[in-house]
Amino acid sequence: MTFCLGIKTKYGIVGLSDTRITSGTETTTSKKVFTVNREKHSFFIMTSGLRSVRDKAITYFTEVIEEQDQDFTKLYKAVNEFGNQVKRVASEDKQYLEEAGLSFNLFSIIGGQLEDDKSPKLYLLYPQGNWIEIRRGTPFVTIGNTGAGNPVLRRSLHYDDPLDYALKCAFLAFDATRISANDVDYPLDTVVLENDHYHIVEKRFEQKELEHISSFWNDRIKEAIRELPAEILQKAFSDEAPVSP
Repeated sequence: MTFCLGIKTKYGIVGLSDTRITSGTETTTSKKVFTVNREKHSFFIMTSGLRSVRDKAITYFTEVIEEQDQDFTKLYKAVNEFGNQVKRVASEDKQYLEEAGLSFNLFSIIGGQLEDDKSPKLYLLYPQGNWIEIRRGTPFVTIGNTGAGNPVLRRSLHYDDPLDYALKCAFLAFDATRISANDVDYPLDTVVLENDHYHIVEKRFEQKELEHISSFWNDRIKEAIRELPAEILQKAFSDEAPVSP
């Protein structure tokens, strides 16, 4: 499984992904982020799904970028083209994968800013090649193992938040997922794109660099639970018969 997350705020985009690859009983580490940085032309692709489908679609798309890069002046055009390559892989491999009992299930988060984009854009691309744009109402999208991290984001994240705050939320969502699922783990890759900078900053973090943040968060959660103004809950421990309304 995978945990990939994209966040769009009024200041830019933050992306985060784990690197755990699970195949049967074996686990390995592999990068799940593909980035392009050129003059006034910067975007990333994060994927969840079969590794073979991802690698083939990225290879095809890389060739298109090398040959037709000047044709992509807005990010949605690049998203459309990557969708075309995903559909191309589906036409070549989907039948054989399904005959082998495997599902063609490549989901992608694509974020960036090209020269004619007024601000950075963030998209979720489905395996069928169609997409939705992530906007301020719900300024984040996750793919892969999404259940445990979403409550953190929904409780804490807003479109007006600065990028450093968004990155903290992203890490806590990852940490909640990592604790809840054994198929999501370090190392952790991050991408950050500020408005009108046209350059994605990509970094990798090992567990030893971030485990103090996880410990701090665990301690604060326990402290907050102890300090909850929850006296009313003591009624659950009383043997007194409930009062009829």
